[in-house]
Amino acid sequence: MVRRVRGGLVPLLVGALVLGSGAVPTADGGADAKPPRAAATTLHGVFLGSEQEGITRLRHFESWRGHGTLRAGRTYLPGDDWVSIEGPEAFLRPWAAWRTGSPGRVLVLNVPMLDRSEARLPDRRVAELLKAGARGRYDTHFRVLAQRLVRQRLGDSVLVLGWEMNGITYTHRCHPAPTQWQAYWRRIVRAMRAVPGQRFRFDFAPSRGRDAIAWTRCYPGDAYVDVIGMDAYDQPRGTSFSRQVDEPYGLRHQVTFARRHHKRVSYPEWGLFRNGDDPAYVKGMLDWFRAQRPLYESLADYCPHGVWNCSRHPKSAREYRRRP
Repeated sequence: MVRRVRGGLVPLLVGALVLGSGAVPTADGGADAKPPRAAATTLHGVFLGSEQEGITRLRHFESWRGHGTLRAGRTYLPGDDWVSIEGPEAFLRPWAAWRTGSPGRVLVLNVPMLDRSEARLPDRRVAELLKAGARGRYDTHFRVLAQRLVRQRLGDSVLVLGWEMNGITYTHRCHPAPTQWQAYWRRIVRAMRAVPGQRFRFDFAPSRGRDAIAWTRCYPGDAYVDVIGMDAYDQPRGTSFSRQVDEPYGLRHQVTFARRHHKRVSYPEWGLFRNGDDPAYVKGMLDWFRAQRPLYESLADYCPHGVWNCSRHPKSAREYRRRP
C-alpha cells in the first residue's frame, strides 16, 4: 500500500511482545499439529506515525489498547533516492535509542530495492534497473546501510526488502523481470550479510493474492530468505475473510508455502479498507494470528485502515481492543 507522509514515504509501525497459541491449519482447513516451540512468540505492531512522532505516541496507544507494553518497532526507509536508502544516521538514531532503551526490543525496517520507488517508471526501465542490480551496480548502497545499522546497534533488525514486489506500485516490482529480480535480491542479501557484526533476518513480503504476478515466481530461494511475510488488507469490496484465506496466493497459500520452506510467517501490513467498519475481518485476522503465531504483525492505524486513529470504525476498534 502507498502512504505519503511528511518527508516522503517514511511510515512507522510499533508493536507489543505477546505469546500466541493454537494449531496450524492444514490445506483443507483443519489443524494437524501445533507450531514448533520456538514459534510461540509474536510481535504485535501498529502504524502510528513517522520517525520520532510515532515513538512518542507509543505509550498512548499502549494505554488505549490495554494489553501491556510495546516491544517491537517498525518503520520504512524512504525510497526517493539512494541517500535515503542508505539509512541516514539522523533517521536511524531515534530508532537506535528506542531499540537499546529496553531489553527485547526489535526493529523491523522496510528497505526499498531501488531509488525513485514510487516514480511509476515503465516496465522496460524497471527491467533494466533490476538487471543492473543483479550485476552489482548498487551493492555499495546496501553495504553502507548494513554498516550503519550495525554501528547503531541495529544489526539484529528484520529487513522487509522490496515489499509488495508482486504488485505495480513500486519501482522494485518483480513482474517486468522476475529472474533478474531474484538475482538482485540475492545480491543485496549477500552484500549485507558480509558486513561484520550483522544478524539480519530478511523478510520476503508480497501483497495478498496474485496481483501483477504470482509472488511464488519472485521467491529468491531459501538461503536468502528468513521470513515469508504478506501485506493483507480487507479488499476487494464484498470479499469475505474466508475468501481472503482461500483465494489463489492468499493467506493459506502463504502459510503452506512457508511451512514447506521451513520459514516463519509475518504480516507487515494489515487493516480495514474496501469493506468499511468490518469487525468480522478484524476477528478473522486476529484468530489467524493466534493460530499461525507469526514472527510479527502490524496493523496500519490510519484511515481508511485503522481502529484507533480512524473514528469511522468503532465496531472494529472494539473487536481489536478485546483481544490480548
